[in-house]
Amino acid sequence: MTWQAKRTTHYISGRFTDDEPTLSVENPASGEELARVADADAATAMACLDAAVDAAAGWAATEPRFRGELLRAAWSRILERADEFAETMTLEMGKPLAEARGEVTYGAEFLRWFAEETPRIHGRYTVSPVGGQRLLTTKQPVGPVLAITPWNFPLAMATRKLGPALAAGCTAVLKPAQLTPLTSLLLMDVFDEVGVPAGVVNCFVSSSASATTGPLIADKRLRKLTFTGSTSVGVRLLEQASANVLKTSMELGGNAPFLVLPSADLDRAVDGAVVAKMRNIGQACTAANRMIVHSSLAEEFTAKLAARVGAMRVGDGMAPGTEVGPLVSSSALDDVEAMVREAVADGARVVVGGSRSEGPGHFMQPTVLADVAPSSRCFREEIFGPVAPIVAVDSVDEAVALANDTDFGLMSYVFAEDLTEAITTAERLESGMVGLNSGLVSNPAAPFGGVKSSGLGREGGPEGIEEFLEIKYIGMSLG
Repeated sequence: MTWQAKRTTHYISGRFTDDEPTLSVENPASGEELARVADADAATAMACLDAAVDAAAGWAATEPRFRGELLRAAWSRILERADEFAETMTLEMGKPLAEARGEVTYGAEFLRWFAEETPRIHGRYTVSPVGGQRLLTTKQPVGPVLAITPWNFPLAMATRKLGPALAAGCTAVLKPAQLTPLTSLLLMDVFDEVGVPAGVVNCFVSSSASATTGPLIADKRLRKLTFTGSTSVGVRLLEQASANVLKTSMELGGNAPFLVLPSADLDRAVDGAVVAKMRNIGQACTAANRMIVHSSLAEEFTAKLAARVGAMRVGDGMAPGTEVGPLVSSSALDDVEAMVREAVADGARVVVGGSRSEGPGHFMQPTVLADVAPSSRCFREEIFGPVAPIVAVDSVDEAVALANDTDFGLMSYVFAEDLTEAITTAERLESGMVGLNSGLVSNPAAPFGGVKSSGLGREGGPEGIEEFLEIKYIGMSLG
């Protein structure tokens, strides 16, 4: 196919810059260069913040309905350009085109959801319990926001942050991942097209995250940092943010357990496992990372999952019928394959898959591992690839203990038909979200976020806009 990136330069104060595109973006299905984009330095990043600061007061003063109508217009325009967005995502990060189309719908929905939340920013008026005074609270935008997004969901991670920020009345600077910048720049094109005022949203791409984001975080004019990515990077950003006591939201790493309990419907559990593990080629912080299966079901579950996973079609995400695309980079492929080798060395058995695919591109065979040692790296760390390690347990208590034996707490999955078994287990799991008899629970109308080392704050739902608001209390004496 003949394809050309629509936008390849930074977006600052309502215009795309004339910087020379020098940063290479690779197609992970072929390893070939897909496009080149402009590579920002610290001065360019600061120009984005300058623009956001200049526009902040004016945007905060706009009517909520006006902000909502702009976000709704952007939602509508993304859907009109769905094919363009989907192709861009597939080409720059590899996910199958059908999944990319799903992300377009999902990602755009954050703009519609928060468009509808703009007139619902409520305060409170009460009488002091002892009388005489009136207590008024109001909510105001926190101020300019820096949003740092990952490569795995290049549209949805941007809209999940920019939607509530703009709805709340905050201006924003977006820094997308250097591996997948094209979708974010296309989003800027939509915001520009629908008439979002200059400086309200800005975007720069850089191969040097620390050199560009560090000065912004150190600048006292920045009032909010929202980040999605690894826990290790998130910790460093929190350390930087602490100097200015910067308001932060952190959606960090996961190590999701997938519990198949004695009362589970096995076919339903396998269906859920395929979705929870293989969606986005396993490259999701919510991906099922640890299959913890009751011993009475383990053999049959393993066989059925291996049959399903082994039959999945691996290939270029643009090819019809592809179910599993490439991993995002050669280093990602190397790491996933190394995890499998280490697990086997620890005693695991490869049921299906187990190695990379031959030929160009960064393809890993969909893999199921049985008899995995809980101490194996693939059980202790995020895999971020199409590998399902299975451990058999003898009781629900053992399953819960193993599920909670991690520093992470983003997502958990529970499959059980017995209502008491299902609900009580879900309540015992140390995670911010639980999929109960479901392998997919992310929804713009629901709060997304974790506990422990998986982060701070929530994105999506009514809770999402609160992350971009400050509460102001006004005490009034009536004399």
